[in-house]
Amino acid sequence: MAKVRLRIGVRMRAVVAVAVLGLGVTACGAATDAHPADRPLAKLSATLGADGTTISVGDAAAKSTVSLHEDMRCPVCRDFEVDGGAPHLAELARNRKVKIEYTLASFLDDRVGGSGSKRAVNALRAALEQNKFVEYHDVLYAHQPEEAIDGFTDAYLLELADQVKGLHTPEFEKAVKTMRYKDFVSRSQRAYEHADVPGTPTMAIDTMQLTGLSYNALFDKEEFKYLMTTVLDAK
Repeated sequence: MAKVRLRIGVRMRAVVAVAVLGLGVTACGAATDAHPADRPLAKLSATLGADGTTISVGDAAAKSTVSLHEDMRCPVCRDFEVDGGAPHLAELARNRKVKIEYTLASFLDDRVGGSGSKRAVNALRAALEQNKFVEYHDVLYAHQPEEAIDGFTDAYLLELADQVKGLHTPEFEKAVKTMRYKDFVSRSQRAYEHADVPGTPTMAIDTMQLTGLSYNALFDKEEFKYLMTTVLDAK
């Protein structure tokens, strides 16, 4: 799906100030070449949620929970993670203001062909076993292939794992090549479907999904920071 990105500025601030949210939602457009970002998220641990599908990053006792639905092949997710508000979200998690809960979908494999989303989610689940999920998640988005290219092959996933110190072990390589966590991949996709969200990325702060101008703030660092400050200060 094509994404409409607005320059929101003062207009966005007015919406947030009056409504303090009307939050959900979506898109997937053309990817661009990615560059690694300086991300404090790598200093955080990740755990598998009790539901067996959610991957939780940050302090479990944080006052607010940010839920993210993503597909690793989705270029709009990449826009949020690399160029948009995700670095600030990581900073909030590091400062224990929020915890982040990821649900990793793989619907783009069926939509555009291939198995790259499934393989990337399987590899991320394998990285979780070595407490390397957060670093590897960042690396995969920073080097995301074009959406139409089924670029997350085993070889490429292992090549990118070399950028995360201590991740590319024989055990990790075996997990990637054998799709060890294919059941997790399937459960995560079903969880995404049952959540009835409009696409990826979808973000919610506690029970409030981002929509409209609030959603567009995901892709602007300053507007996202203002949005999060407004919402969290209101709690």
